[in-house]
Amino acid sequence: MSNIRVFDYEITGKAAWRGEDLSADDGCLKLSSECIEELDALAGELNKNPLPLPALRPDDFELSVCRKFMEQARRVLEEGLGFVLIDRLPMDRWSLQQAKSIYWLLCSMVDRPVAQKWDGTLIYDVWDTGKKPGNGVRPDVTNVEQNFHTDNSYNLCPPWYVSLLCVQTAKEGGISGLISFYEAHNEMRRHHPELLVRLYEDFIFDRQQEHAPDDVKILRHPMFEYDGTQLHARLSRFQVINGQKLAGEELDLRGKAAIETFELILRDTGMSKEFFFEPGQIQIVNNRRCGHRRTGFIDWPEPNRRRHLIRLWLRGSGRPFYNG
Repeated sequence: MSNIRVFDYEITGKAAWRGEDLSADDGCLKLSSECIEELDALAGELNKNPLPLPALRPDDFELSVCRKFMEQARRVLEEGLGFVLIDRLPMDRWSLQQAKSIYWLLCSMVDRPVAQKWDGTLIYDVWDTGKKPGNGVRPDVTNVEQNFHTDNSYNLCPPWYVSLLCVQTAKEGGISGLISFYEAHNEMRRHHPELLVRLYEDFIFDRQQEHAPDDVKILRHPMFEYDGTQLHARLSRFQVINGQKLAGEELDLRGKAAIETFELILRDTGMSKEFFFEPGQIQIVNNRRCGHRRTGFIDWPEPNRRRHLIRLWLRGSGRPFYNG
């Protein structure tokens, strides 16, 4: 307990926001016609000279307008609200492979894409596989509602940024939500300071079988960490519940109270920003400051119309392996 550093101050600035205080356009960056022209030319070049995604590097292409645009996006991620919604790629003009390549290059201007699974998967399809969430089945490949969380909170090296490209939407539901964990931290500190401290202590996380066969199945770490300079969030209520079960350990009463109280804060409708993710739009979130979620959804009966997002994880530290 004595070695735990708690950020015991009000967090101020743009990163601590409430959804009810944001306008519909806050965080939205519109691609200019000049950007689209560069990307159209890029699509043509990639059609003539195909390369696998990992071989594509922004420095190999003349994309000066797009590069400035993505530099602006990164500033918003680091110095602003902590999320951007880029509107939008003209998906009807390109093949899916062209769109993936362009998406990869744009996000690579923010930071380096890294593995999203232990097997080295770099680009990840988010769609309903028909499975139920549990150990080894991430909620993102189901159609169930998700709580606010940070990606890969349950493993060794979470990404700095999480990016999603919307390819197709569901028949019903699948509404996206974003929240500032900094402002949620403020609320917890104002009203439940004794429980906030518990979030800085270890919880047990289910690693979702994303590890070597002989590696440990769980990981212990706090939900908030403060290193004296930066406050980082690593939250996933779902993976903590599974992790405690997997370890055969019951969560302590303070831990239960802290998680449940924090969850109530996150469910306050005034805290989050919700929006309907549309084809061609790109959402990028600072994974150390903001949480994201989506509501449950009902898909189209035709397989070729099902809800489909494409995800990238971006991180500037360590190696590109899943575990850094």
